[in-house]
Order: sequence, then structure tokens, then C-alpha cells
Amino acid sequence: MSAISAAQQLGVSLRRCGAAEARQLFKTVETVYRGSYVEAIASGNLFNSVEAFMTRFESYSARPGLDLVIAYHDNEPIGQTWGWPLPKNSRWWDGLKTKPEANFTDEDAQRTFALSEIMVTQEWTGKGVAHALHDALLSARRERRATLLVRPTNPARRAYEHWGWNKAGQLQPDWEDAPVFDVMIKELSNSD
Repeated sequence: MSAISAAQQLGVSLRRCGAAEARQLFKTVETVYRGSYVEAIASGNLFNSVEAFMTRFESYSARPGLDLVIAYHDNEPIGQTWGWPLPKNSRWWDGLKTKPEANFTDEDAQRTFALSEIMVTQEWTGKGVAHALHDALLSARRERRATLLVRPTNPARRAYEHWGWNKAGQLQPDWEDAPVFDVMIKELSNSD
């Protein structure tokens, strides 16, 4: 059974939307973040504050290629994931700490899809919703590969490896208070 089918059997529905609709769902995105990152928000780290996260989301949702999938149960949002295709001269790769292979960072808006966020509210963690969101988002993508950034100590990193992601290096974005992330890559089979 696919991760999406398993989530649907739990009564979870998935809704996909683009950038324009995502901007209208600002409060929904904030609600899921608050329910997903409870400890991180409580830590007081400025990078994890609701305000900093929503400022980043405002920037992300301004991207015309944004693809957002939200999970609902009984019409309540319980998870979300989003990303966008990396354009030519993308700054996504700025801050790489390891020298990549030749042409690794060459982008053309068709080569790489950046999976920016995936989160599930605490009461739904461990029930397969994140996997369903992941698969729903990536199954419709036509890029040749996907990338994501994950903290090396994040327990989700093991799930990403199980879902076919491989570490390609480390990166520290130039955002204020940004941590060091592992760069993960996944080859996509949906490309034409």
C-alpha cells in the first residue's frame, strides 16, 4: 500500500495548491508550524520563532513555481510540505561547505526541485502523514532530481534516507541564525 493510500485510510486528505493560493493560506501554514515545531519555538532560538518562520514563508510563497501540499483530517490542517524548482543562478546552493562535483549546482528551472519544508503536527507524527505528504508533493514533479536541507541530528533524516534520499554535502545558508544542514538529493522518476 502506498503512503498516500495509507494516510487516506486514516481519514487524511491531501490538497495541492500553487503560490497564489498558498499566500491565501498564511494562517493555515502558521497553524501547522505552531503544532509541529512546539519545542523548537519554545527554545527561544530566533531562527525557529513563528515570526521568523512566517517571514521565510512569505518569501517562499512569492516564488511563482511554489508547490504546496497540505494534509487535513476532519477539515483541520495537520501537516504540510512545499518546494519549488530551482531557477538558473539559484542561491539555494550558496553556503556549500563541501566542493561539489562539476555542474552539481547548475540549474535551469527544470533540473532540481527544492523540497523546502515538510512538517506534521505533533499528534499526527509517526502515523505516515509526512511520508504521504512527501510522496504527494514529489509524485507530480517533472524535474530530474530533488534536494532538501536537513539538520544532521534531525530524526527525520533517517526517514529521508529510507525514502531514497542521499547525502551530497553540507551547507549553511546566509540567513541570520541559520544552522548547518546536510544537503540531501533524490533522483526523481517522474521526469519526461
